[in-house]
Amino acid sequence: MGNILECHNVTKRYGGKTALDNLSVVVKSGRITGLLGPNGSGKTTLIKIISGILCANAGEVFADGHKIGTESKKIVSYLPERPYFSPGMKVSETIQFFKDFYEDFSEDVAVNMLRTLDIRPEAKIRTLSKGNREKVQLILVMSRKAKLYLLDEPMGGVDPAARDFILKTILTSYNENAGIIISTHLISDVEKVLDDVIFLKNGTVVLHKSVDVIRSEEQKSIDALFREVFAC
Repeated sequence: MGNILECHNVTKRYGGKTALDNLSVVVKSGRITGLLGPNGSGKTTLIKIISGILCANAGEVFADGHKIGTESKKIVSYLPERPYFSPGMKVSETIQFFKDFYEDFSEDVAVNMLRTLDIRPEAKIRTLSKGNREKVQLILVMSRKAKLYLLDEPMGGVDPAARDFILKTILTSYNENAGIIISTHLISDVEKVLDDVIFLKNGTVVLHKSVDVIRSEEQKSIDALFREVFAC
């Protein structure tokens, strides 16, 4: 598999605060990577730079060989940490929104997943539970045939049953040749689907290894290693 993501010496500052500090990392295609770190470590900033929402102050980022810009946005599917659809929109209108914007979006896939969850397309976003709102947004993101999926806290604030559905959706929906980056604090819930992990601390990479290697070398779970590395 080739490289789906390359970050070279990426730095991002907000005023006098450095969110990413000369960060370099390479992610392979066909892998699910956990982007893990405490609050303020730079996870969301990095994801927003890869998605093209933010610009780095220095360094370069490539998605499947494309420098971040118009071409990279065609192949990157991004799930933000917070819902962004208007509460007055119908679920069917969000589907039309994605269909209009993305050539790789499959309306059939989205509708089938909604049907499985018994979410009515004519329902308005404001009438849905928090869990169902997050499920709708995930369904839209995963209904694209993208090459790189960026999922920022996809399971935040939902119950354990909903987390199981979200993980199943992630595993069954993406192209096996694509890459997925999941940023989350719920490490114990998500580590069973991860191939690799990246630990971020103060905007730098402190660990980037395969899950199998970590379990073999450290004889502990990713969650246990995370607690050890980032112990207060």
